[in-house]
Amino acid sequence: MTNVLNTNLTGKVAVVTGAGGVLCSAFAKTLARAGAKVALLDINLEAAQAFSNEIVAEGGIAKAFSCNVLDKDICYAVADEVEKEFGKCDILVNGAGGNNPKATTDKEYFELGDIDADTKSFFDLDAAGVGFVFNLNFLGTLLPTQAFARQMVGREGCNILNVSSMNAYTPLTKIPAYSGAKAAISNFTQWLAVHFSRVGIRVNAIAPGFFSTKQNAKLLFNDDGTPTARTGKILAATPMGRFGESDELDGALLFLLNNEAASFITGVVLPVDGGFSAYSGV
Repeated sequence: MTNVLNTNLTGKVAVVTGAGGVLCSAFAKTLARAGAKVALLDINLEAAQAFSNEIVAEGGIAKAFSCNVLDKDICYAVADEVEKEFGKCDILVNGAGGNNPKATTDKEYFELGDIDADTKSFFDLDAAGVGFVFNLNFLGTLLPTQAFARQMVGREGCNILNVSSMNAYTPLTKIPAYSGAKAAISNFTQWLAVHFSRVGIRVNAIAPGFFSTKQNAKLLFNDDGTPTARTGKILAATPMGRFGESDELDGALLFLLNNEAASFITGVVLPVDGGFSAYSGV
């Protein structure tokens, strides 16, 4: 997708966490096409490097960095590396996150007998798995923000963009930890927006609806590629009747980062969901 809003990020330094994934790598490419120098952070350096190479091949400026967003010391060290390579961070996109099977129930509804049945019910959720999901999403946003916001404070026109989810509005069945963690991201976005409102930093979030990615592939498609029953429910509850494409997040991304178009917007969570959050089901 072209730069539909003509957002000019030339000279800006943009950092994207989780940049080895489908959506966040697309964010990185969009930022580079808008002129930003982009640092792609991911625990999977090989994946981030592949997308960084694609950006450079297009004529953009990018570099991949290995980063564990759950390790504060590593986040701070990477922030220093990025500053040495590109300069101080102007834009931070907190895209790292995810779910874990240990924090997911097998069934949507609990039924009598499930406690003793060969099924993972609410009572079988693993505390460590639930903790990992909360940490990955919440701490995985807080720690990079601590590391990179140090470079932003007192400099007008800096932006932090978090990635929330439709789960933050209404929890999806089966995934209580992920839904709760994303609700925390929306709340944290508002908190950060207030906290940094007087030092030049705007903080907003995007709440994607349903996009087909590697992360949710097993929930959406069977091994033979046919859609699961869950996919049928999702599409039935999405008025536009389809999954989103990654480049359909570009407009929201560029708008919220545009310091002219969105100069008085901070603390919002913008749904990009094909109408999912507006539909009551009837």
